[in-house]
Amino acid sequence: MNQLKVYVYAICKNESKYVESYMKSMSEADKIYVLDTGSTDDTVKKLKKYKNVVVKQEKIEPFRFDVARNKSLAMVPADADICVCTDFDEVFDPGWREKLEKTWLKEKPTRVEYLYNWSFDEYGNPATTFYMSKIHNRNIYTWHHPVHEILKCLIEKEKSVFVEGMVLNHHQDIHKKRTSYLSLLEMSVAEDPYDDRNMHYLGREYMYYHKWNEAIDTLIRHLNLKSSTWKDERAASMRFIARSYQGLNRPFEAEMWLLKAIEEAPYLREGYVELATLYYEQGNYEKAYHLLNKASKIVEKPVTYINEDFCWNAYFYDLFSITSFYTGHKKEAIAYEKKALELDPNNERLEKNLEFMEQ
Repeated sequence: MNQLKVYVYAICKNESKYVESYMKSMSEADKIYVLDTGSTDDTVKKLKKYKNVVVKQEKIEPFRFDVARNKSLAMVPADADICVCTDFDEVFDPGWREKLEKTWLKEKPTRVEYLYNWSFDEYGNPATTFYMSKIHNRNIYTWHHPVHEILKCLIEKEKSVFVEGMVLNHHQDIHKKRTSYLSLLEMSVAEDPYDDRNMHYLGREYMYYHKWNEAIDTLIRHLNLKSSTWKDERAASMRFIARSYQGLNRPFEAEMWLLKAIEEAPYLREGYVELATLYYEQGNYEKAYHLLNKASKIVEKPVTYINEDFCWNAYFYDLFSITSFYTGHKKEAIAYEKKALELDPNNERLEKNLEFMEQ
């Protein structure tokens, strides 16, 4: 028999395709509370078929994620022991509640962390994995920021622990438009210009939209903030500045910033691989090979949202293979291309490259 009251809460809008998988995954909870913020499909109709769901509809204008999440949290009864915040495109590995309760009863935390598979490759293997912590005590947390919102603890003594074996998997609908993120991030930075996290996110978003100059200016602002101390994220800002300079066709500045990124976080593969790619595109195979050799010495993929899948998948080994081949390391080239094929077995180009190298 369950010893704790565990409630899931969520926000949604036009999530009809995910209702069944979501409800199946979250059914281990005692109750599920959903705030629908304006669905025009049959999401609400589908949800109301489930007995353990409480659904409320409310449009939030202007929309911001922290307001929506706080309203959905307010739906959860005050006597809840554990609040589990998830999105409709997320599912837990089965048995999550038992693991959560066991840790909660033993450690008595105010919130917990767990493994989060944010993306998967085409073969269903986790690509980007990091720790998530959206499970918490009912009465001492509130959501903060219009987008990329975070849980803010209302007391001084917060206690966070990791739940071993608890895994949440994200299966994002890549066709769903998220054009509001840029304006919400601009709003977030305007409200809190000293928040390093969202300054970084805003610069990255400008880069995604090919607003190269805005991206460079914003990411440099991120680097100059006193609170910007996490080297992994600082190195990422430097790499994004480099990408923006490449977008402006200014490879010298791109090279300079990638060298800075490597210096900032020499324990991460990303800087080496991006600079190696730049050198490869310039035909400087010796420099590219040297950098990829250094990157290969980093054998453990960090559990952080900063990691880039191309530094660990077939792309890395393919690039290493080609630069090895052009620098006279033929045996290495064959070995790395075989490794690339192991990770991407249906790639005809890799097969032809390997056949050519072996001949």
